[in-house]
Amino acid sequence: MFLKKTPGPRTVMLSDGSVLSLADLPDPGTRWVASRKALVVEAVNHGLIGRDDAIRRYGLTDEELDAWVRAVRRHGRHALKVTQLQKFRQL
Repeated sequence: MFLKKTPGPRTVMLSDGSVLSLADLPDPGTRWVASRKALVVEAVNHGLIGRDDAIRRYGLTDEELDAWVRAVRRHGRHALKVTQLQKFRQL
């Protein structure tokens, strides 16, 4: 088995003790649900993928990724659920 060379780490340890790898990241054409958004945010925050790489890979805008990161930082993963937008929206 051959491993493709990557510029950064292949796995990172999350704060809860779990391991996140490149293979755990969602496919680029994915349907966005809160758990997949949270995986991308964790990967960026822990240095598994770079911010620019995440934006390019998933076709996100700077503002969209910033909103995900901000929501997780302020309110946790539940803030990424579409049904919770109204609850966590800043006035």
